[in-house]
Amino acid sequence: MSTDSPFAVPYDDPFGVHNLPYGVFRTADRPQPRIGVRFGDRVLDAAAAARAVGAPAEVAGLLSAPLLNPLLAAGRPAWTRVRAALTEWLTGEEHRDAVGPLLVPLADVALDLPFEVADYVDFYASEHHAANVGRIFRAGADPLTPNWKHLPIGYHGRAGTVVVSGSPVVRPCGQRRAAGEETPSYGPSLRLDVEAELGFVVGGATARGSRVAMDGADEHVFGVCLLNDWSARDVQAWEYVPLGPFLGKSFATSVSPWVVPLDALAHARTSPPPRDTPLLPYLDDAAAPPRGLDIAMELRLNGHTVSRPPFAAMYWTYAQMLAHMTVNGASLRPGDLFASGTVSGPEPDSVGALIELTHGGQRPVTLPDGSTRAFLEDGDEVVITASAPGPGGVRVGLGEVAGHIEPARD
Repeated sequence: MSTDSPFAVPYDDPFGVHNLPYGVFRTADRPQPRIGVRFGDRVLDAAAAARAVGAPAEVAGLLSAPLLNPLLAAGRPAWTRVRAALTEWLTGEEHRDAVGPLLVPLADVALDLPFEVADYVDFYASEHHAANVGRIFRAGADPLTPNWKHLPIGYHGRAGTVVVSGSPVVRPCGQRRAAGEETPSYGPSLRLDVEAELGFVVGGATARGSRVAMDGADEHVFGVCLLNDWSARDVQAWEYVPLGPFLGKSFATSVSPWVVPLDALAHARTSPPPRDTPLLPYLDDAAAPPRGLDIAMELRLNGHTVSRPPFAAMYWTYAQMLAHMTVNGASLRPGDLFASGTVSGPEPDSVGALIELTHGGQRPVTLPDGSTRAFLEDGDEVVITASAPGPGGVRVGLGEVAGHIEPARD
Protein backbone atom coordinates (compact mmCIF):
# COMPACT_ATOMS: atom_id res chain seq x y z
CA MET A 1 0.00 0.00 0.00
CA SER A 2 1.36 3.41 -0.92
CA THR A 3 2.31 5.68 1.95
CA ASP A 4 0.21 8.32 0.18
CA SER A 5 -2.93 6.26 0.69
CA PRO A 6 -5.53 7.95 2.89
CA PHE A 7 -5.88 4.60 4.64
CA ALA A 8 -2.22 4.56 5.72
CA VAL A 9 -2.99 5.72 9.25
CA PRO A 10 -0.44 4.39 11.77
CA TYR A 11 -1.80 2.06 14.42
CA ASP A 12 -0.77 4.45 17.17
CA ASP A 13 -2.33 7.53 15.57
CA PRO A 14 -4.59 9.13 18.22
CA PHE A 15 -7.28 9.46 15.55
CA GLY A 16 -7.02 5.95 14.20
CA VAL A 17 -9.81 3.47 13.72
CA HIS A 18 -10.04 2.95 17.49
CA ASN A 19 -11.33 6.53 17.86
CA LEU A 20 -13.43 7.84 14.91
CA PRO A 21 -14.81 11.04 16.47
CA TYR A 22 -17.73 12.86 14.87
CA GLY A 23 -17.81 16.45 13.70
CA VAL A 24 -19.45 18.76 11.19
CA PHE A 25 -17.38 20.24 8.37
CA ARG A 26 -17.49 22.36 5.23
CA THR A 27 -15.16 22.71 2.26
CA ALA A 28 -14.55 25.58 -0.15
CA ASP A 29 -16.20 23.75 -3.04
CA ARG A 30 -19.11 22.56 -0.89
CA PRO A 31 -19.95 25.11 1.81
CA GLN A 32 -22.95 23.15 3.09
CA PRO A 33 -22.31 21.69 6.58
CA ARG A 34 -22.19 17.90 6.75
CA ILE A 35 -21.17 15.18 9.15
CA GLY A 36 -17.55 14.12 9.06
CA VAL A 37 -15.59 11.45 10.92
CA ARG A 38 -11.93 12.09 11.62
CA PHE A 39 -9.50 9.38 10.52
CA GLY A 40 -5.86 10.31 10.97
CA ASP A 41 -5.28 13.68 9.33
CA ARG A 42 -8.35 13.35 7.11
CA VAL A 43 -12.10 13.72 7.45
CA LEU A 44 -14.48 11.15 6.01
CA ASP A 45 -17.53 12.65 4.32
CA ALA A 46 -19.88 10.29 6.15
CA ALA A 47 -23.03 10.76 4.08
CA ALA A 48 -21.16 10.47 0.78
CA ALA A 49 -19.46 7.32 2.05
CA ALA A 50 -22.80 5.83 3.06
CA ARG A 51 -24.11 6.41 -0.45
CA ALA A 52 -20.95 5.09 -2.08
CA VAL A 53 -21.03 1.75 -0.25
CA GLY A 54 -24.81 1.32 -0.41
CA ALA A 55 -25.32 1.54 3.36
CA PRO A 56 -28.67 0.62 4.93
CA ALA A 57 -31.23 3.41 4.87
CA GLU A 58 -31.09 3.94 8.65
CA VAL A 59 -27.32 4.49 8.68
CA ALA A 60 -27.34 6.63 5.53
CA GLY A 61 -30.19 8.75 6.84
CA LEU A 62 -28.57 9.48 10.20
CA LEU A 63 -25.29 10.45 8.55
CA SER A 64 -26.95 12.68 5.95
CA ALA A 65 -28.05 15.35 8.41
CA PRO A 66 -26.17 18.68 8.57
CA LEU A 67 -25.44 18.19 12.29
CA LEU A 68 -25.34 15.37 14.84
CA ASN A 69 -28.72 15.86 16.53
CA PRO A 70 -30.67 13.22 14.53
CA LEU A 71 -27.93 10.69 15.32
CA LEU A 72 -28.03 11.71 18.99
CA ALA A 73 -31.80 11.22 19.01
CA ALA A 74 -31.55 7.70 17.57
CA GLY A 75 -30.19 6.15 20.79
CA ARG A 76 -27.44 3.71 21.68
CA PRO A 77 -28.42 0.73 19.47
CA ALA A 78 -28.27 3.02 16.44
CA TRP A 79 -24.98 4.57 17.65
CA THR A 80 -23.49 1.07 17.81
CA ARG A 81 -24.66 0.19 14.29
CA VAL A 82 -23.36 3.43 12.80
CA ARG A 83 -19.97 3.09 14.47
CA ALA A 84 -19.66 -0.50 13.28
CA ALA A 85 -20.50 0.60 9.73
CA LEU A 86 -17.92 3.39 9.76
CA THR A 87 -15.28 0.99 11.07
CA GLU A 88 -16.08 -1.48 8.29
CA TRP A 89 -15.88 1.21 5.58
CA LEU A 90 -12.47 2.35 6.78
CA THR A 91 -10.95 -1.09 7.29
CA GLY A 92 -12.55 -3.29 4.63
CA GLU A 93 -10.45 -3.71 1.49
CA GLU A 94 -13.62 -3.99 -0.59
CA HIS A 95 -14.60 -0.40 0.27
CA ARG A 96 -11.31 1.34 -0.48
CA ASP A 97 -12.03 2.41 -4.04
CA ALA A 98 -15.40 3.88 -3.01
CA VAL A 99 -14.35 5.46 0.29
CA GLY A 100 -10.81 6.64 -0.47
CA PRO A 101 -11.79 9.70 -2.55
CA LEU A 102 -14.16 10.79 0.25
CA LEU A 103 -11.36 11.19 2.84
CA VAL A 104 -10.74 14.94 2.73
CA PRO A 105 -7.47 16.38 4.08
CA LEU A 106 -8.06 17.99 7.46
CA ALA A 107 -6.22 21.10 6.26
CA ASP A 108 -8.91 21.65 3.61
CA VAL A 109 -11.95 21.73 5.88
CA ALA A 110 -13.62 24.26 8.15
CA LEU A 111 -15.15 22.80 11.31
CA ASP A 112 -18.50 23.90 12.74
CA LEU A 113 -20.26 23.40 16.05
CA PRO A 114 -21.05 19.68 15.70
CA PHE A 115 -24.51 19.69 17.28
CA GLU A 116 -27.23 22.13 18.24
CA VAL A 117 -27.04 22.54 22.01
CA ALA A 118 -30.42 21.92 23.61
CA ASP A 119 -29.66 22.69 27.28
CA TYR A 120 -26.32 23.31 28.96
CA VAL A 121 -25.42 22.42 32.55
CA ASP A 122 -22.05 22.98 34.17
CA PHE A 123 -21.01 21.01 37.25
CA TYR A 124 -18.39 21.54 39.94
CA ALA A 125 -17.08 17.98 40.17
CA SER A 126 -13.43 18.44 41.18
CA GLU A 127 -12.78 18.44 44.90
CA HIS A 128 -9.36 20.01 44.34
CA HIS A 129 -10.82 22.87 42.30
CA ALA A 130 -13.73 23.44 44.68
CA ALA A 131 -11.39 23.54 47.67
CA ASN A 132 -8.90 25.86 45.97
CA VAL A 133 -11.59 28.31 44.87
CA GLY A 134 -13.35 28.06 48.23
CA ARG A 135 -10.20 29.19 49.98
CA ILE A 136 -10.03 32.21 47.67
CA PHE A 137 -13.71 33.21 47.72
CA ARG A 138 -14.41 32.28 51.36
CA ALA A 139 -11.12 32.86 53.15
CA GLY A 140 -11.14 31.54 56.70
CA ALA A 141 -14.21 29.35 56.19
CA ASP A 142 -14.49 25.68 55.25
CA PRO A 143 -13.43 25.64 51.56
CA LEU A 144 -16.14 23.10 50.71
CA THR A 145 -19.78 23.99 51.25
CA PRO A 146 -21.74 21.57 53.49
CA ASN A 147 -23.51 20.01 50.50
CA TRP A 148 -20.44 19.44 48.30
CA LYS A 149 -19.77 15.79 49.13
CA HIS A 150 -23.44 14.87 49.15
CA LEU A 151 -24.34 15.91 45.61
CA PRO A 152 -22.66 17.14 42.40
CA ILE A 153 -23.25 20.89 42.45
CA GLY A 154 -24.14 22.49 39.12
CA TYR A 155 -25.75 25.46 37.43
CA HIS A 156 -27.65 26.02 34.20
CA GLY A 157 -25.68 27.92 31.57
CA ARG A 158 -26.71 29.51 28.30
CA ALA A 159 -26.92 27.11 25.34
CA GLY A 160 -26.89 29.95 22.82
CA THR A 161 -23.36 31.05 23.73
CA VAL A 162 -21.73 27.64 23.32
CA VAL A 163 -19.34 28.12 20.40
CA VAL A 164 -16.94 25.92 18.47
CA SER A 165 -13.20 25.97 19.04
CA GLY A 166 -11.46 28.89 17.32
CA SER A 167 -14.34 31.31 17.79
CA PRO A 168 -13.14 34.63 19.22
CA VAL A 169 -13.97 35.37 22.86
CA VAL A 170 -14.91 39.01 23.44
CA ARG A 171 -13.99 40.29 26.89
CA PRO A 172 -17.29 40.65 28.77
CA CYS A 173 -18.47 43.74 30.62
CA GLY A 174 -20.42 43.77 33.84
CA GLN A 175 -20.58 44.87 37.42
CA ARG A 176 -17.66 44.14 39.73
CA ARG A 177 -16.75 45.31 43.23
CA ALA A 178 -13.08 45.32 44.18
CA ALA A 179 -11.91 44.51 47.68
CA GLY A 180 -12.36 47.48 49.99
CA GLU A 181 -14.88 49.25 47.75
CA GLU A 182 -18.35 50.05 49.09
CA THR A 183 -20.16 50.15 45.73
CA PRO A 184 -19.72 48.30 42.45
CA SER A 185 -18.34 49.69 39.22
CA TYR A 186 -19.11 48.77 35.62
CA GLY A 187 -16.70 47.91 32.82
CA PRO A 188 -14.74 45.17 31.09
CA SER A 189 -13.81 42.22 33.26
CA LEU A 190 -10.37 42.62 34.81
CA ARG A 191 -10.10 38.98 35.90
CA LEU A 192 -10.90 36.95 32.81
CA ASP A 193 -10.15 33.26 33.31
CA VAL A 194 -10.34 29.82 31.72
CA GLU A 195 -11.81 26.54 32.94
CA ALA A 196 -10.43 23.34 31.44
CA GLU A 197 -13.33 20.90 31.39
CA LEU A 198 -14.77 17.81 29.75
CA GLY A 199 -18.20 18.07 28.13
CA PHE A 200 -20.65 15.16 27.85
CA VAL A 201 -22.99 15.12 24.84
CA VAL A 202 -26.40 13.60 25.52
CA GLY A 203 -28.68 11.66 23.21
CA GLY A 204 -31.95 9.83 23.58
CA ALA A 205 -34.87 11.82 24.98
CA THR A 206 -36.60 11.17 28.30
CA ALA A 207 -40.07 12.19 29.40
CA ARG A 208 -40.50 14.98 31.92
CA GLY A 209 -41.02 13.39 35.34
CA SER A 210 -38.77 10.40 34.62
CA ARG A 211 -35.25 9.86 35.94
CA VAL A 212 -32.03 8.34 34.61
CA ALA A 213 -30.33 6.09 37.14
CA MET A 214 -26.55 5.77 37.18
CA ASP A 215 -26.70 2.41 35.40
CA GLY A 216 -28.60 4.10 32.57
CA ALA A 217 -26.02 6.81 31.96
CA ASP A 218 -24.28 4.97 29.11
CA GLU A 219 -27.60 4.74 27.26
CA HIS A 220 -27.72 8.54 27.12
CA VAL A 221 -24.11 9.74 26.97
CA PHE A 222 -23.17 9.68 23.29
CA GLY A 223 -19.66 11.00 23.69
CA VAL A 224 -17.33 13.64 25.06
CA CYS A 225 -15.73 16.86 23.90
CA LEU A 226 -13.22 19.28 25.37
CA LEU A 227 -14.77 22.40 26.87
CA ASN A 228 -13.57 25.77 28.15
CA ASP A 229 -16.12 27.58 30.30
CA TRP A 230 -14.63 31.08 30.15
CA SER A 231 -15.14 32.94 33.41
CA ALA A 232 -15.12 36.60 34.45
CA ARG A 233 -14.03 36.10 38.04
CA ASP A 234 -14.68 39.67 39.20
CA VAL A 235 -18.21 39.66 37.78
CA GLN A 236 -18.80 36.18 39.20
CA ALA A 237 -17.59 37.07 42.70
CA TRP A 238 -20.00 40.01 42.95
CA GLU A 239 -23.07 38.30 41.48
CA TYR A 240 -22.97 34.66 42.58
CA VAL A 241 -24.58 35.04 46.05
CA PRO A 242 -27.27 33.79 46.48
CA LEU A 243 -28.23 32.21 43.14
CA GLY A 244 -24.88 31.27 41.62
CA PRO A 245 -23.08 32.11 38.35
CA PHE A 246 -24.81 34.24 35.74
CA LEU A 247 -23.15 36.94 33.60
CA GLY A 248 -19.69 35.92 34.73
CA LYS A 249 -20.16 32.68 32.78
CA SER A 250 -22.83 33.13 30.13
CA PHE A 251 -20.85 35.18 27.59
CA ALA A 252 -18.98 32.22 26.03
CA THR A 253 -18.35 28.49 26.41
CA SER A 254 -16.04 26.93 23.82
CA VAL A 255 -16.17 23.26 22.80
CA SER A 256 -13.88 21.19 20.62
CA PRO A 257 -15.18 20.35 17.12
CA TRP A 258 -14.83 16.58 17.61
CA VAL A 259 -17.19 14.47 19.73
CA VAL A 260 -15.37 11.31 20.77
CA PRO A 261 -17.81 8.40 21.15
CA LEU A 262 -18.07 7.01 24.66
CA ASP A 263 -17.27 3.59 23.16
CA ALA A 264 -13.84 4.88 22.14
CA LEU A 265 -13.02 5.49 25.82
CA ALA A 266 -13.56 1.91 26.99
CA HIS A 267 -9.87 1.58 27.94
CA ALA A 268 -9.91 4.88 29.84
CA ARG A 269 -12.36 3.69 32.51
CA THR A 270 -11.01 4.05 36.02
CA SER A 271 -12.31 4.18 39.56
CA PRO A 272 -13.04 7.64 40.97
CA PRO A 273 -11.30 8.82 44.15
CA PRO A 274 -12.37 7.07 47.37
CA ARG A 275 -15.58 8.40 48.92
CA ASP A 276 -15.24 9.59 52.51
CA THR A 277 -18.87 10.66 52.95
CA PRO A 278 -21.85 8.26 52.69
CA LEU A 279 -23.99 8.91 49.63
CA LEU A 280 -27.72 8.60 49.14
CA PRO A 281 -28.66 5.47 47.17
CA TYR A 282 -29.24 7.18 43.82
CA LEU A 283 -25.62 8.48 43.88
CA ASP A 284 -23.93 5.58 45.68
CA ASP A 285 -21.51 4.05 43.16
CA ALA A 286 -19.58 1.79 45.57
CA ALA A 287 -20.77 -1.35 43.77
CA ALA A 288 -21.07 0.19 40.31
CA PRO A 289 -18.71 -0.37 37.38
CA PRO A 290 -15.96 2.27 37.32
CA ARG A 291 -17.10 5.38 35.51
CA GLY A 292 -14.17 7.64 36.17
CA LEU A 293 -12.13 8.50 33.06
CA ASP A 294 -8.35 8.55 32.82
CA ILE A 295 -7.99 11.55 30.53
CA ALA A 296 -4.79 13.60 30.51
CA MET A 297 -5.34 17.28 29.70
CA GLU A 298 -2.92 20.05 28.84
CA LEU A 299 -3.60 23.77 29.21
CA ARG A 300 -1.52 26.13 27.06
CA LEU A 301 -1.41 29.92 27.22
CA ASN A 302 0.10 31.62 24.18
CA GLY A 303 1.76 28.35 23.19
CA HIS A 304 3.26 27.67 26.63
CA THR A 305 2.05 24.75 28.74
CA VAL A 306 1.04 26.09 32.14
CA SER A 307 -0.81 23.09 33.57
CA ARG A 308 -1.66 19.42 33.04
CA PRO A 309 -5.03 18.68 34.71
CA PRO A 310 -5.86 14.97 35.28
CA PHE A 311 -9.51 14.06 34.77
CA ALA A 312 -9.00 10.83 36.75
CA ALA A 313 -8.90 12.98 39.91
CA MET A 314 -12.53 14.15 39.50
CA TYR A 315 -14.62 13.28 42.57
CA TRP A 316 -17.99 12.99 40.80
CA THR A 317 -18.46 10.79 37.70
CA TYR A 318 -20.53 11.52 34.61
CA ALA A 319 -23.03 8.85 35.72
CA GLN A 320 -23.56 10.61 39.04
CA MET A 321 -23.85 13.99 37.34
CA LEU A 322 -26.51 12.71 34.94
CA ALA A 323 -28.39 10.89 37.71
CA HIS A 324 -28.50 14.03 39.82
CA MET A 325 -29.39 16.22 36.84
CA THR A 326 -32.55 14.17 36.25
CA VAL A 327 -33.48 13.01 39.76
CA ASN A 328 -36.09 15.76 40.04
CA GLY A 329 -37.75 14.62 36.81
CA ALA A 330 -36.03 17.08 34.47
CA SER A 331 -36.21 15.70 30.94
CA LEU A 332 -33.33 15.09 28.54
CA ARG A 333 -33.24 16.21 24.93
CA PRO A 334 -30.85 15.16 22.16
CA GLY A 335 -28.09 17.74 22.14
CA ASP A 336 -28.10 18.39 25.87
CA LEU A 337 -24.60 19.19 27.06
CA PHE A 338 -23.33 18.85 30.59
CA ALA A 339 -19.81 19.72 31.65
CA SER A 340 -17.62 18.47 34.46
CA GLY A 341 -16.56 21.81 35.83
CA THR A 342 -12.90 22.74 36.08
CA VAL A 343 -10.59 19.73 36.04
CA SER A 344 -7.92 20.11 38.73
CA GLY A 345 -5.52 17.72 40.41
CA PRO A 346 -3.70 17.90 43.74
CA GLU A 347 -0.47 19.47 42.45
CA PRO A 348 0.11 23.18 41.75
CA ASP A 349 0.78 22.46 38.06
CA SER A 350 -2.29 20.26 37.64
CA VAL A 351 -5.03 22.86 38.08
CA GLY A 352 -7.43 23.87 35.31
CA ALA A 353 -7.97 27.59 35.94
CA LEU A 354 -5.76 30.66 36.32
CA ILE A 355 -7.47 31.66 39.56
CA GLU A 356 -5.96 28.54 41.12
CA LEU A 357 -2.66 28.66 39.25
CA THR A 358 -2.03 32.26 40.36
CA HIS A 359 -3.66 31.99 43.81
CA GLY A 360 -6.37 34.49 42.98
CA GLY A 361 -4.00 36.67 40.95
CA GLN A 362 -1.48 37.09 43.79
CA ARG A 363 1.25 34.96 42.17
CA PRO A 364 1.27 35.60 38.40
CA VAL A 365 2.77 32.96 36.12
CA THR A 366 5.79 33.91 34.02
CA LEU A 367 5.73 32.96 30.33
CA PRO A 368 8.86 32.18 28.26
CA ASP A 369 8.90 35.69 26.74
CA GLY A 370 9.23 37.16 30.22
CA SER A 371 5.65 38.44 30.41
CA THR A 372 3.45 37.53 33.35
CA ARG A 373 -0.21 36.71 33.67
CA ALA A 374 -2.49 36.83 36.67
CA PHE A 375 -5.54 36.61 34.39
CA LEU A 376 -6.05 36.79 30.64
CA GLU A 377 -5.13 39.86 28.60
CA ASP A 378 -6.51 40.94 25.25
CA GLY A 379 -4.75 39.07 22.46
CA ASP A 380 -4.06 35.96 24.56
CA GLU A 381 -4.79 32.55 23.09
CA VAL A 382 -5.76 29.56 25.21
CA VAL A 383 -5.59 25.99 23.89
CA ILE A 384 -6.69 22.88 25.77
CA THR A 385 -5.77 19.42 24.44
CA ALA A 386 -6.31 15.93 25.84
CA SER A 387 -5.87 12.23 25.22
CA ALA A 388 -6.88 8.98 26.88
CA PRO A 389 -5.65 5.37 26.94
CA GLY A 390 -6.80 3.22 24.05
CA PRO A 391 -6.40 -0.43 23.02
CA GLY A 392 -2.94 -1.91 22.83
CA GLY A 393 -1.23 1.05 24.43
CA VAL A 394 -2.33 3.64 21.85
CA ARG A 395 -3.81 7.00 22.81
CA VAL A 396 -7.27 8.30 21.95
CA GLY A 397 -7.09 11.93 20.86
CA LEU A 398 -9.74 14.42 21.93
CA GLY A 399 -8.42 17.20 19.70
CA GLU A 400 -8.30 20.70 21.07
CA VAL A 401 -10.48 23.61 22.12
CA ALA A 402 -8.97 27.02 21.44
CA GLY A 403 -10.03 30.62 21.92
CA HIS A 404 -8.51 34.05 21.31
CA ILE A 405 -9.36 36.99 23.58
CA GLU A 406 -10.65 40.12 21.85
CA PRO A 407 -11.14 43.50 23.56
CA ALA A 408 -14.49 44.42 25.06
CA ARG A 409 -16.90 46.09 22.62
CA ASP A 410 -18.39 48.60 25.02
